[in-house]
Amino acid sequence: MQKTPQTPIGSGFGPRTTAMEALRQADLTGQTAVITGGHSGLGLETARVLAEAGAKIIVPARSVTAAQAAIASIPGAEAELLDLTDPQSIDSFAERWIRSGRPIHMLIHSAGIMAVPQQYDSRGNELHFSTNYLGPFRLTARLWPALRLAGGARVVVLSSRAHQFSPVVFEDIHYKERSYDKWSAYGQSKTADALFAVELDRRAQAYGVRAFSVHPGSIVTSLARHLSDEELMTMGAINEQGQRQYTKYDSERKTVQEGAATIVWCAASRQLDGMGGVYCENVDVSPLIDEHQTGMAGVHPSAVDAKAAERLWSIGEALTGIHFDIS
Repeated sequence: MQKTPQTPIGSGFGPRTTAMEALRQADLTGQTAVITGGHSGLGLETARVLAEAGAKIIVPARSVTAAQAAIASIPGAEAELLDLTDPQSIDSFAERWIRSGRPIHMLIHSAGIMAVPQQYDSRGNELHFSTNYLGPFRLTARLWPALRLAGGARVVVLSSRAHQFSPVVFEDIHYKERSYDKWSAYGQSKTADALFAVELDRRAQAYGVRAFSVHPGSIVTSLARHLSDEELMTMGAINEQGQRQYTKYDSERKTVQEGAATIVWCAASRQLDGMGGVYCENVDVSPLIDEHQTGMAGVHPSAVDAKAAERLWSIGEALTGIHFDIS
């Protein structure tokens, strides 16, 4: 199958494009979007904009009560119980969904953690890797019948420019042999997310399912809850009133409305019909940049490498204990 080139397509959009503008009055009536993290920050804005275009919104969350309160203004939106670090919780949600017989047209992996102290899940997996990669891997595997049933679906995985901090260190993913660094661990998990989209797209496109990874930009949301005020001040993310928000915006620092733009574009734009397996930012496919270049727009080759993606898929199967059978 033909691989989509990792090069901009000239979408006509850019860093200041909002999510509403990126959809261009798309009609998503009759389509269903499942959005993890859809009750806050970028996920909530994504849910709101897709709903305004006609999509039915499902928000799985650890706290159904909190999620219901957050999405109360979105007509018809539903909250479901899901904890991405708990395999039984993922399986229970997926089993309920599959029994319902409903298709999924858009599966958006927006939930995640960033720069947390060294922690491990109950199976001994480093927590960034567990939450940001293994959880979405398992959820996508369990929901595969519903994605295939849609007769044309997209999976959007939130990556980050932080992928430039670290490739996937296959020899020591869980920091058992090397010193732990919260940014390296976060970056590794975001590289894993990009690679997941590469391999999922390769395997699933024959069944009408395409996958994309997204860098939404830098947005001050609850994702930054583990960062100190000093760290945020260095990033220019605290204003004169001491509030956690950017003091100025540019091609990287965005509002929530701008940050959600690339997410909804990858989830629903007709500009991407027939494409997949690419890393996107600023509402376009990103260019490849040299592995030694950091802090700039573009994706490292290690985050879209086909062999690394296939290897990571096997690790995902081994660590989750499930065979992700795409057929």
